[in-house]
Amino acid sequence: SDVAISIPETFSVRDAYPNPFNPNTTLSFSMPYSNHVNLSIYDMNGRLINTLVNEIITEGYHSVNWNGLDMNGNSVSSGMYIYTIQSDNISITKKMVLMK
Repeated sequence: SDVAISIPETFSVRDAYPNPFNPNTTLSFSMPYSNHVNLSIYDMNGRLINTLVNEIITEGYHSVNWNGLDMNGNSVSSGMYIYTIQSDNISITKKMVLMK
């Protein structure tokens, strides 16, 4: 039988791993088809900390590393952060904790 390449059936986001983390964590998501994706990190006041992905992503399973740095390359402080992954009209938000 032919070996099929696994393509996810739905757009989904896995929990950050590890979580809590220091200094790196991995954010994983799946795409059922190619589409524009925005993956951004915010503090608990809703301020944008960093944008890790803002481009067309192919279908399949993807992982992005976050090293605890903001847009200017500065280490962020310990605490809770939220990450939001948006594609089409879907937005999924999850929490993660940076412990130093």
